[in-house]
Amino acid sequence: MSARFPDFRLGSVLATSFTGTLTERRGDTLERLPTPQRLIDWLAANDLTVESCSTAQLDRARELRESIHAAATAAAVQAPLPAAAVRIINDHSARGAAAAVLTPDGERRWQLGSASGVEDALGVIAADAISIIAGQRDGRLALCASPTCQAAFFDTSRSRSRRWCDMGTCGNRHKKARFLANRNVADS
Repeated sequence: MSARFPDFRLGSVLATSFTGTLTERRGDTLERLPTPQRLIDWLAANDLTVESCSTAQLDRARELRESIHAAATAAAVQAPLPAAAVRIINDHSARGAAAAVLTPDGERRWQLGSASGVEDALGVIAADAISIIAGQRDGRLALCASPTCQAAFFDTSRSRSRRWCDMGTCGNRHKKARFLANRNVADS
């Protein structure tokens, strides 16, 4: 990955990891997919290798990302799903021509069908979003407790009580702020 761009936040859930390519949504927003090549890089990091990506495909990917975020956020707070977001997620899921294949070591991988594969990869991401928003996977949708982040994430912890989308960033920031506040009180 290029040093010019921030690292990706990679999680175990494809759809919510994809929404994490735009971070600090309520603070100083950080776009982690500023170019078509970065989308290619993110897809490759998530075992969805594609050969090329156009600017129009990047725009469609961002539209899907924001639709997944809107629907996952609504689901996390048990609000009605936004109709436009549902339509976009469903359209991407139906458009893709990827197939799940079983590897010799017993893992599922996605085989992308079209020439560039971007539309197929977006279809896989949309299908993953459908499975978590519809409650078909073991876990719960939640929103990051960071006031500047508010990312939707899929909590698969045993207690289903995670507060942070990523302990290494949002959780660590909170712990550091709490430590410094306690230290300042003690110094007073």
